[in-house]
Amino acid sequence: MAEDFQGSIPSPWRDVFRSAPVATAVATWFGAGFLPIAPGTWGSLLAIPFVEAAFRTGGFAGLVGFAVATSLAGIPAAGAVARLRRQGDPSAVVIDEVAGQAISLLPVYAFARDGSPARFCLLVAVAFFAFRAVDIVKPGPIRKAESLPGGLGVMADDLLGGLFVAALLAAFLLVVR
Repeated sequence: MAEDFQGSIPSPWRDVFRSAPVATAVATWFGAGFLPIAPGTWGSLLAIPFVEAAFRTGGFAGLVGFAVATSLAGIPAAGAVARLRRQGDPSAVVIDEVAGQAISLLPVYAFARDGSPARFCLLVAVAFFAFRAVDIVKPGPIRKAESLPGGLGVMADDLLGGLFVAALLAAFLLVVR
């Protein structure tokens, strides 16, 4: 978000997609960012089935791999799309929410996956709503992370938000275990 595109007219999405189709697909989480009203919420929500699939496929290591892969792929993809779109953090770029949501769910899968299904679903919902709240409010250093350059600035606030929520959930789950 550090790049200043203030006063620039955003490039049309069709031009962005033509210039960088793979980066656009990744950055918008295969079009989820174009869903109406609150694209970040859609990105976070649509991350959950992929988190579950990663866990079912590769266990906890698969889930960590998914979180790392979306984080690392998101930096260049979000940066390229932001640059091509001429916007610091286009609202349709939701790979940052996907990665942050995956990170926020790590302690739920680490400490509560084998518990009751109702408790697990409740904790997934708590992780979802907590991450969305942190993403919207952006407390303290999380907001400052947006000023990092390019794709790192787009991703950093959500990665830190995911880590913050994960730390809170981990502490809670370790206490109430």
